[in-house]
Amino acid sequence: MSDTFSSIPIIDWRRLQDPATKQAALDDLREAIFVVGFLYLTNHGLEGLVAKTHAKLPELFDLPAEVKEKCDMINSPSFVGYTRLGAETTATKTDLREQYDFGTPGMKTWTEGDNIWERLEGNSQYPDVPGVKELVEDYIAKSATLSQQFMRFVSECLSLPPDTFVDFKGNMDRLKFVKYPQSPPDSQGVGPHKDSTGLFTFLSQDNTGGLQVLNKNGQWIDAPPIEGSLVVNVQQGLEAITGGICAATTHRVIAPTTKTRYSIPFFLGVRMDLTLDQLRDSGAHIVARIPASDDRKKRAVDVPSEFLSPLYSCFGEAYLRNRILSHPDVGRKWYPELYEKYSRQVLA
Repeated sequence: MSDTFSSIPIIDWRRLQDPATKQAALDDLREAIFVVGFLYLTNHGLEGLVAKTHAKLPELFDLPAEVKEKCDMINSPSFVGYTRLGAETTATKTDLREQYDFGTPGMKTWTEGDNIWERLEGNSQYPDVPGVKELVEDYIAKSATLSQQFMRFVSECLSLPPDTFVDFKGNMDRLKFVKYPQSPPDSQGVGPHKDSTGLFTFLSQDNTGGLQVLNKNGQWIDAPPIEGSLVVNVQQGLEAITGGICAATTHRVIAPTTKTRYSIPFFLGVRMDLTLDQLRDSGAHIVARIPASDDRKKRAVDVPSEFLSPLYSCFGEAYLRNRILSHPDVGRKWYPELYEKYSRQVLA
């Protein structure tokens, strides 16, 4: 098994479901998860819904500013809603994108006395366009079904029981509609980062390109669009749960220079109440059962993750910090004391 990669592997969903090809597909999936942390998923069954949703994006982003701002993220302590161009930062630099963030519907209302990080699980805001709420909720529901089935296959490819990761699934998944406008050369669409929302990301990208993945040699590898596919990657939640054996991979988006880029990432959520001790226990238990090389297990211990930091009591607190620093205007409004605290940590 190679320790690095020069391209993103392709996994055919139908081969995972066919008993005749399942084991070979699981072997390919294992290699993709261990070595790359990214893969293309083809023949996943959501192609029609994805195409329908992409077709709606130009209309949503071309709405008048005052319409988009009615559902501005600044209104939401759960960090859902519209984010204007240039209002989000990654790695302390401004991202040249605008977006809508949504979450699983039906979240309970936060009340005084609940943990502060439980405010992250709140109800979405929608632009005032007929059918958008229904489209978003359909996309979230169908993506949740696909992603949880995929998670079971990941367990199997690691020689674990299919339901190994089920108890780590959170209440709220997230969905983004993202627009990257035409920008000057070498502009940051979104800066280098590891996804921190949960367990896995399922990304639909248009035909523009710009997504790049960092390999272990420090080389940026292009992840060009493959029509009809979803780009799937490991998030820091799974990285923490597996003790770093399944590591999240750093990636970025180079802003387009000749046309607008649209993308739709779906994030499979992780339990917000997971504590550091629980993560350590689960990591040790799971790593012991994964038949990886001793060398790979040794390296896994040193994989950094903000979710394994003793600074934070649980996943929820670590993720709240991430959101506050990525959306400082929202953080200052809803969490002023935490904003000051986390800002000082960054500067220290």
